[in-house]
This record gives sequence, C-alpha cells and structure tokens, in this order.
Amino acid sequence: MTRTSKLDREHSVTKAVVLPVLLFFLSGFASSQVAPPNSSREQENFRISVEVDLVVLQATVRNRDGHAVAQLSQRNFEVFEDGRPQPIRVFRHEDTPVTVGLVIDHSGSMREKLADVTAGAQAFAHSSNPNDQMFVVNFNETVSLGLPRGIHFSDDAKQLGGAIWGAPALGTTALYDAIIEALNQLQQGNSDKKVLIVISDGGDNASKAGLDKVLKMAEQSSAMIYTIGIFDPEDPDRNPKVLQRLARETGGEAIFPTRLSETVEICERIARDIRDQYTIGYSSTDQQDGAYHKVRITARTDGNEKLSVRARAGYRTGGAFQPSKDAR
Repeated sequence: MTRTSKLDREHSVTKAVVLPVLLFFLSGFASSQVAPPNSSREQENFRISVEVDLVVLQATVRNRDGHAVAQLSQRNFEVFEDGRPQPIRVFRHEDTPVTVGLVIDHSGSMREKLADVTAGAQAFAHSSNPNDQMFVVNFNETVSLGLPRGIHFSDDAKQLGGAIWGAPALGTTALYDAIIEALNQLQQGNSDKKVLIVISDGGDNASKAGLDKVLKMAEQSSAMIYTIGIFDPEDPDRNPKVLQRLARETGGEAIFPTRLSETVEICERIARDIRDQYTIGYSSTDQQDGAYHKVRITARTDGNEKLSVRARAGYRTGGAFQPSKDAR
C-alpha cells in the first residue's frame, strides 16, 4: 500500500515518518513553478511530511562551459539508485531557505589568512537567501560555536564576521570534530535543506573522531558539504584529498584557490550555487536498515546535449540522524 505525501503549513516535519537521510525543504510536488511564501514566518512553517521511502536530492547542473542551466523540466533528468532507474516523484527548481554552518579553521597556520576568510564568509552571507539561518563553528584543537551565547543562528553578515574574527588563530587542528559538531548543529535549523561550508587546510592532528565517523554521519544526514582548501604548497598538514572526498560524497564542491584574495569570489559563487539547485525526489525500493545506496543523476537538454550534474554520491538508511558527542 502506498502512502501519499502531504503539505502541512501549521506543523513541523513529523520526525517519525521523515526519511532522515535526504529530506530537503520543498514547497510541493508538482513540477510547475509555485511562487514562494510572502513572509519569513510562512517560509518557516511551509514544511512537508513524507513517507519513509522518499529520497530527495539537490542537483547542481552545468553545461559544457561550466554555466548554470536553468529552465530544465523533469523530462530532462534521469535518476539511478544502485544502477537501477527510478521514476521521479518530486521535481522543483526554486530558491528556498537553507540552514548553513560556516566551519572555520583557527589553527596557527590560519593566522595570516583569517582576514580574507572573514571577508569571504561575510560575502557569502550577503549573497545568500535573506531567510537563511547561519551559524559559525570555530576550531583549532578545540571546537566552539562562534555566535554569542543564546544566539543559535544569524543572517547578519557583520555578526557572522565578528563570530569568526573574534576567535584567535593558534594551536593544532581538530577538523573532524568540528564537522561533527556542525552536523549536530544543523539539526536545530528550521530549513530541511542543510549546508556546511568548511574552510581549512584539510589536515587533522587533534580530533577525537576519525574520518570514517564523519563520513558515516554525513551519509545519514541531508547536509551538502562545500570545502575551501587554503594552504601553502609546503604546508606539511595539508590534506586536499579529505576536502575533496567530503564534498564529493555529499554533493558539494571542493575548491582550492590559487590566491587567498579569491576567497570572497569563491564564497559568493557557492551562495549562488546553493540558490540555483534542482530538487529531485524518488521512492526507494530498498530501505534495509543501515544499507548504503549509490545514487546518480543524469541530465540532457531538449536538444540532447549532455549536461554535468553534481549531487551526493549516495545515502545510508538506518533511522533518524543521531547526534554525536565526539566533537565537544
């Protein structure tokens, strides 16, 4: 028996029936465009309840020149789970609010880079949806939340910049613990679409948790992870492969600027990327507890031109997202 999805304007998502792995903010299942709610309160309340087998993905589409492709329809896409084609049940293309965590490396090697990183974070905030919820996680060998006590989220670029600039850059690097803390914090946001932006050299020499723990939590969450690798060529702690893997597995992007001054432009581009994604959903036929499923999305124009699609590589079933205590 198939249970249908339903819109619910007055209540939060029912956690017992929501697929915990890949649920994003949607405003309906019809493929036609629908105008977004007029107020931020309506946007916060405009949520959906779905059956447990619904898998919803965010897809970034580019043409051969690397430009975003707009005005595609459902017929332009195909979805595969574990190599098997899946009928598309949800299709949207609109700018919706996001919960975003800015995860900023404050180890000693970042001391001279912090001003550019702060400027980049502020540029990201200015370029984002005005109803986005943002927070800051700062880390060296310890992990801390950057916003003032009692303030969980902010959309104020100046406040977010201060949350980064106000923390000293010294000590070693607990990258994995910081990402775990940020994944935990994402769950407190009202938006079902969730993103982390990690700015670091990618090295880790102080975490309690390991990379496997981080990847498993990311597979069980809906978070996309964008990484910006800022390091010197001779830096012994640099680890671009970790940053690349985090981005690839979650549908984000790993970016390595050649000049520190490029950070602002990169952060603005990430903000545009997040706002211009397609939302695509299908019903999984296998929800075996703990199973990992590979996902692939392809797209072509009406003229049969092959397009580049970036989305998360897969997801792991297994019940609601479980916050970890490893980070703090």
